[in-house]
Amino acid sequence: MNARAAAVTALEAMIGYRFTDRDLLERALTHSSVGDGSRAVSHYQRLEFLGDRVLNLLAAERLMEDLQAEEGQMSRRMAALVSTSACARVARRIGLSPALRLSASATKVGARESENVLGDACEALIAAIYLDGGLEAARAFFNPVWTPEFEQLEDPALREPKTRLQEWAQGQRLPLPAYRIAARTGPDHAPAFTVEVKVEGLPPERAQGRTRQEAEKAAALAMLQKHVIVP
Repeated sequence: MNARAAAVTALEAMIGYRFTDRDLLERALTHSSVGDGSRAVSHYQRLEFLGDRVLNLLAAERLMEDLQAEEGQMSRRMAALVSTSACARVARRIGLSPALRLSASATKVGARESENVLGDACEALIAAIYLDGGLEAARAFFNPVWTPEFEQLEDPALREPKTRLQEWAQGQRLPLPAYRIAARTGPDHAPAFTVEVKVEGLPPERAQGRTRQEAEKAAALAMLQKHVIVP
């Protein structure tokens, strides 16, 4: 068994689900760089579209269990739970990276550890589980691996990271954090933003997101985690 095959086996063991349709699993783990964009190679982009919708449903279901949460609070929590950053953290948690199929060139530039790649692949995996085993199988996958994301929502230091970082800077009598778009990639209908945040006296931090706002929040959170607080 080669290294990637072993990684796929380990991934199924980690998520507690064994695929009946092996081709579906392979498609969920295949990046669009494989085959240099050839239409003959099935990759995960279409699955990602479905996985995003399944993820939103599962997150909304679980949020509804909290009868004390108000609508505005639920919306903020929902955005955090289904963000690229959350999906990427889950992907790392379940060992998705070594199971991915990428071209040599994409691997060389670090795509295997890219937050966007991991986030998209995680959504594709959710869709594949849903198509292979139904909604109950997708829910059985979602609940345990997303539990740390729900727990994180209760940590005030990790909620609204831009506000938290701004308050910290003001408390230190520093200028407000400055954000800039360092890169914008991807097609117009599905762009990916890389944002850099600077705080006087600290090294800058960068993070990715599907929108500028999401990337700014992720960059602020990275700054908080590395230089300001220890969650």
